[in-house]
Amino acid sequence: MAGSPTIASIFAHKVVIGVGDMAVSNNSNATLSTYALGSCVGVIAYDPLTRAGGILHLMLPESRLSPDKAATQPAMFADTGLPLLFNALFGMRCEFTRLRLFIAGGASVVNGADPFRIGDRNLTAVKRFLQGCPCTITGYDVGGTINRTVHLEVGSGQVTLRLPDNTRQHALAS
Repeated sequence: MAGSPTIASIFAHKVVIGVGDMAVSNNSNATLSTYALGSCVGVIAYDPLTRAGGILHLMLPESRLSPDKAATQPAMFADTGLPLLFNALFGMRCEFTRLRLFIAGGASVVNGADPFRIGDRNLTAVKRFLQGCPCTITGYDVGGTINRTVHLEVGSGQVTLRLPDNTRQHALAS
């Protein structure tokens, strides 16, 4: 019957990750989403074997900028949020060597010169942390001056990147 919901849509589950937060899932009906990645960086991770994934929406590069805030909201910072993301994924039987990553954000969205270069500093902190990790970075969409929205379909590993002028797809499962 036209207009009737499908079984998949009845059981679909959408999780929205806010600024300075993260979420992981192994629910194949879940879609993880984070919106308005400007100078913030989104780290999207997926293990194709376990079909588990997560998104970290980090806001600042280093927890030493606000140790009290880092204690209550570790996902806000690259140096505390990335270990939090990976430990949560390891709890779902993901392994570093199987993880596929997509990195988005790190833009300079303020009008005029950005003396703090938060986007650049966030990207540098993420790259520095991931340097020694045996996971695979399968794609980037970073820098520039635009906001990005990212969705991860946990069942398939499909990443949808929405930009103000277009939409792109990126597969993390392969």
